[in-house]
Amino acid sequence: MKIAQIGEDVLRTPAKQIGQSEFEQKALITFIDELLATMLEANGIGIAAPQVFDPRAIMIIASRPNPRYPDAPDMQPLVLVNPLIKQSSENKVWEWEGCLSVPGLRGRIERPDWVDVAYFDREGKAQNIKLEGFVARIFLHEFDHLIGKTWLDHITSTENIMANEVWVAKYA
Repeated sequence: MKIAQIGEDVLRTPAKQIGQSEFEQKALITFIDELLATMLEANGIGIAAPQVFDPRAIMIIASRPNPRYPDAPDMQPLVLVNPLIKQSSENKVWEWEGCLSVPGLRGRIERPDWVDVAYFDREGKAQNIKLEGFVARIFLHEFDHLIGKTWLDHITSTENIMANEVWVAKYA
């Protein structure tokens, strides 16, 4: 699957919720499997459907150490359909982020350090989860894609933008 790049309209378009009947279609599971394969091939730790030109509210978060995030915690991929933020911490943390749709750049942005989320799993069952730390950041980053935003919308100063190669030399 082709990954949308910054400037493409799909990254500024809010995603559409999935109806319950769509969970019964094999096409949804096939799409989710292809979305996961695309993310893994690109060394990503998360991806949202709009990033591959699909308008549905689907995301995958899958923290794991890789060349882009060598210190990331390891977790099994988590598929979240129609996610909804129920609550987030008032405590916010500054950290550097990259994005498959904004290649070559990193941005230092502030996000809550935990988030409570309601969502549907790939079978259409309602779930709730509390995500913390780096995994919460991944979720919030991907959730931005579902509401038509990227990390660039959170930049408070151009001093908080860095070329990925410079970031790797300094921090990785």
